[in-house]
Amino acid sequence: MRTAVLLQLLAATASWALSKRDYDSYDYYAVHLDQRASPEDLATHLGFQLDGQIGELQHHYLLKAPKTDDDLLHGAIQDLKSKRRKRQLGTGGYHILDGVLLNQKQERRKKLFKREEALERDLEGTVWSHRADSDMPVDSKVQEGLDLAKALGIKDPIFQDQWHLFNHVETGHDLNVSAVWAQGITGKNSTVCIVDDGLDMDSDDLKDNYFAAGSYDFNDQVDDPKPRLSDDRHGTRCAGEVAAVRNDVCGVGVAYDSKVAGVRILSALISDADEATAMNYAYQENQIYSCSWGPPDDGRSMEAPGILIKRAMVTGVQKGRQGRGSIYVFAIGNGAANDDNCNFDGYTNSIYSVSVGGIDRKGLHPYYSEKCSAQLVVTYSSGSGDAIHTTDVGKDSCYSNHGGTSAAGPLVAGVYALMLEVRPDLTWRDIQWLTVLTAIPLDDEPSDWQDTPLGVKFSHQFGYGKIDAWRIVEAAKNWTNVKPQAWYYSPWLHVRKEIPQGDTGLTASFEVTEAMLNKANLGRLEHVTVTMNVEHTRRGDLSVELRSPTGIISHIATNRRNDEFNGGYVDWNFMSVAHWGESGIGRWTIVVKDTNVNEHSGKFTDWRLRLWGESMDPAIQKLLPLPDDHDDDDHDAETTSAAVGTTSVDVPTQTGSPAGNPSDHITRPVNNKVSSTTVLSSPTSTSTTTAATPVEPAPTDDNIDDHEEEKPAASATAAPGHSNFLPSPFPTFGVSKHTQIWIYGALALIATFCTSLTVWYILTRRRRQKNARDEYEFEMLDEEDDDEGGRGAANGSGMNGAKGKRRAGELYDAFAEGSEDEDVFSLGDEDEEDDRYRDEERRSAEGEARGSEERGRGRT
Repeated sequence: MRTAVLLQLLAATASWALSKRDYDSYDYYAVHLDQRASPEDLATHLGFQLDGQIGELQHHYLLKAPKTDDDLLHGAIQDLKSKRRKRQLGTGGYHILDGVLLNQKQERRKKLFKREEALERDLEGTVWSHRADSDMPVDSKVQEGLDLAKALGIKDPIFQDQWHLFNHVETGHDLNVSAVWAQGITGKNSTVCIVDDGLDMDSDDLKDNYFAAGSYDFNDQVDDPKPRLSDDRHGTRCAGEVAAVRNDVCGVGVAYDSKVAGVRILSALISDADEATAMNYAYQENQIYSCSWGPPDDGRSMEAPGILIKRAMVTGVQKGRQGRGSIYVFAIGNGAANDDNCNFDGYTNSIYSVSVGGIDRKGLHPYYSEKCSAQLVVTYSSGSGDAIHTTDVGKDSCYSNHGGTSAAGPLVAGVYALMLEVRPDLTWRDIQWLTVLTAIPLDDEPSDWQDTPLGVKFSHQFGYGKIDAWRIVEAAKNWTNVKPQAWYYSPWLHVRKEIPQGDTGLTASFEVTEAMLNKANLGRLEHVTVTMNVEHTRRGDLSVELRSPTGIISHIATNRRNDEFNGGYVDWNFMSVAHWGESGIGRWTIVVKDTNVNEHSGKFTDWRLRLWGESMDPAIQKLLPLPDDHDDDDHDAETTSAAVGTTSVDVPTQTGSPAGNPSDHITRPVNNKVSSTTVLSSPTSTSTTTAATPVEPAPTDDNIDDHEEEKPAASATAAPGHSNFLPSPFPTFGVSKHTQIWIYGALALIATFCTSLTVWYILTRRRRQKNARDEYEFEMLDEEDDDEGGRGAANGSGMNGAKGKRRAGELYDAFAEGSEDEDVFSLGDEDEEDDRYRDEERRSAEGEARGSEERGRGRT
């Protein structure tokens, strides 16, 4: 009863009454407990204190204890295991420590970086205000903007300079939001949470829209996330882009009648438990989380959120917004000039994130915005001599140099707030579907545009194109919600081959059949992830390409000139959105390249393909289990080996400064609407099928448990089929050529071993027969060694037995790859061998005689 009351209390107060944590005086331990274990009983057993539940993560708690250098919880668990091994404790009973499914000692060591452009940092603190000059001539587009402001009652002084909302110079290069406002859609009843370095809730431009109940300062552990450091300006500027009030201060936000909350995490080091809590904070009321930060964009880092944060994001999409799912918007990163790629960032390459890149006011790709297969969409930010004009910290301060992908992300979050006013029932995946289908490709910008089977275009530089507020809101009005998420996991596909250097890539492929996807209840694709293990002495030399059955190419990893890390990829998840809407059926091929010819080299170890998308039958689809640190530990559980090949592929174009301005620009009127023939609803499942190798489908249970044995085919070059590897008299065993090669290879190896063993036995027996006494005396010595427990060796007469053991080892090594031991079948000088054996036997006999004599004297 006591525990039940405690858990109810924790659940009721998890989001609203966070305890203050004293990391200077206490150690904090994050634990995940099974349902049998009481957090209160565990704390009592350890002598710890129960601090509370970790945000919205059920059965996850924080315990605290006086500070020490040791991990006391880990030590207690290891001590229990040790006692059980020594049989000091019974092994049958349940111990409270058995209920600990995950334990992590928390440290505030993570530093996250704001994704502001260098120009913004250089002009940090610059305050800009608009000065209207009534004597300036007014052209037609400027007058149109003035008329728009008058019609909407917008009196904010810098609205005419907010070109991202209405661009009266580069016509068509804005969010196309004015026609949405004209319908009265301004973000009412929507809430965006700015996860950043604070939010100035006292600003006249924000205070009327500030949502205090959804805000918290995790750095200083107080309720209001007030900017407290000199550089705590980033979050306020992002908040102004979304929800700056329509008044007489600065400008307006995209959704100027929405609510905006602030969660402060960037102003100090933070623990994983606190960050996980922040990502779910007030997640029934906070609908959209805008995150313009991540690991360093230096072209060297490769970091992912910890397991608690991953679980928080899964919890958010499954339970946030009354089960419709929290919407996470992430700025893609500013590392393009460093050859950085958002797929080396575990936040932006998450399937739960909408990753947003930037374009400038002319629609050009700015030098900083990264290219990536995980990028969904782009929108406006700094470049071409201008930046985003927004709110700044202070009572009525404005800012004109907000830039980088930091400024792009909040604009998309604001557009989503408009959508949710119209359709609050949209799920997190509906939001992504609508983004894909309504984004506008930048056709006059050269890029690697690919026409996808869904009928839209994808580019690594721009994702599916730029977001258009009018198009996406109109499409949302008639949208049919997609079915629940389903997924398919391939087995681990073993390669274990050296990667050639230069233009030749090492390829491996895997055939996905219709039966596999039917069993997984997976109807059409959304996200594709690839988990890889590659050994390499310089990680930055690697690039990886994924080719779908329909021929769509994803550059899931690109070479990075600054990445000197000696270690390659270790269970790293790459993600692509380029295959949205495909069926998934057919051959998936991965190409790994070592792009630089130098002294560094590597080996492709293994990989696993995961397909995510819409379920076929929603009635039988279950929720994805929370991720675990050991999800990818089962490399050897599968027996599938991938045959590999090589192919010549192009190296992805290096990221650099954009080309010059195009001679012509999009001339779309600001209120250009989707034609009546292109108003979108939820598309039907694709009917395209691809010829597939008829292999046995990989078994999956209701949760697609990836720890079961699967033996589907995996190949790199051969066409599908079960044709003979050897002439017709040899059986095919009903499998493919590649599998036949493995079978006959194994049989040949066994035959070789048996033949070699026979030769060894015959030669050894012949050598023994040269001495009539050899076999008898040798066997007697072996028996004595066995009976006396090695006494002969102790007396210096055990040479023969020792030699036998050494040569047995040599026989084993002779069959090992790369063995350089002497040839065990060589007889050498047979006379010397015979003499040595006789000398050893004579010494053994003399030793035995002396031993008998000594024993006789002892008895006397």
